[in-house]
Amino acid sequence: MKKREIIIGTRGSKLALWQAEWVKSELQKLNPDLKIELNKIKTTGDKILDVPLAKVGGKGLFVKEIEEAILRGEADLAVHSMKDVPTDFPTGLHLAVICKREDPRDAFISGVKGKEFHINSFKELPKGATVGTSSLRRSCQLMSIRPDLKIEQLRGNLDTRLRKLDEGQFDAIILAAAGVKRLGWAERITETIEPEVSLPAIGQGAIGIECRVDDDFINKLIAPLNHEETSICVRAERACLKKLEGGCQVPIAAHARLIKMQDSGYKIQDKDMHRESFIVNHASGLLVLDGLVGSVSGNRIIKSRIEGDPKDAESLGIKLAEDLLSKGAKEILDEVYGKNFLPINGKIAS
Repeated sequence: MKKREIIIGTRGSKLALWQAEWVKSELQKLNPDLKIELNKIKTTGDKILDVPLAKVGGKGLFVKEIEEAILRGEADLAVHSMKDVPTDFPTGLHLAVICKREDPRDAFISGVKGKEFHINSFKELPKGATVGTSSLRRSCQLMSIRPDLKIEQLRGNLDTRLRKLDEGQFDAIILAAAGVKRLGWAERITETIEPEVSLPAIGQGAIGIECRVDDDFINKLIAPLNHEETSICVRAERACLKKLEGGCQVPIAAHARLIKMQDSGYKIQDKDMHRESFIVNHASGLLVLDGLVGSVSGNRIIKSRIEGDPKDAESLGIKLAEDLLSKGAKEILDEVYGKNFLPINGKIAS
């Protein structure tokens, strides 16, 4: 491959820079002579810290300015957290690669005294406890289980959010486990929350690479970083989101997983969901896709599950969305989009 200098567009947060540096490292392992620079770009989501993201409105709050930099020639590719990436792209750009996924689950993190957690699990939260999260998806699911909790808005980078917890502004906070682990703070995780309790965000835990459609050099350069199993799962989740016409700041969740078939037969055990499935003519396994749409208050949660051939990942995502819509998801989403209110029952932590 011809030697060339390339520029990666990225946000400037610690997590975003970790992800960009990881992509840089992986590319240079494959192309030792390639020079790679980072272009740190501040996005709308980075600039607005005193307003809940759901009230800011719009899509692409953490990617738009980076996409514009690619189109202007100020970056050759962008590295994103997949949960921040809209389902539609500007003309000339596309999602070229989805890298191997980290833990997709949410993480429950309580304060620490010495080496002990103040609260050992989500179930042990006392009545009326204050929990910080910036996500409508998380808050609606938590409120559906524990309506007594006080959910307050939590903005800022991961280190800022942990600092606010340590200052006593919250009894606990909920973060994406992947980001906490990537930054080397896994010991801060009190408990990972299973999908049955809090279904993850679309694309959570995965890193995506966006570039120009017509840039053959970059497309070939980054292709080896694509992780097929993750790509299948995330594209199914995103197809569901696109059909629902949702963004990353609405109470929509979807999580796909590929269950590989046992050599001995067609009956398999899904350990995550404590159930058995039967596969017929699915050579590469079974794709199981769970979806959820919830009201802001958590008083109404609609769930659905679709299973099928991984080769039909995007079609399965669309079918999942259609099933959610048939159960009343449209009415919930219309209410979310149509009202301008503080999305959950708390305030913004300063």
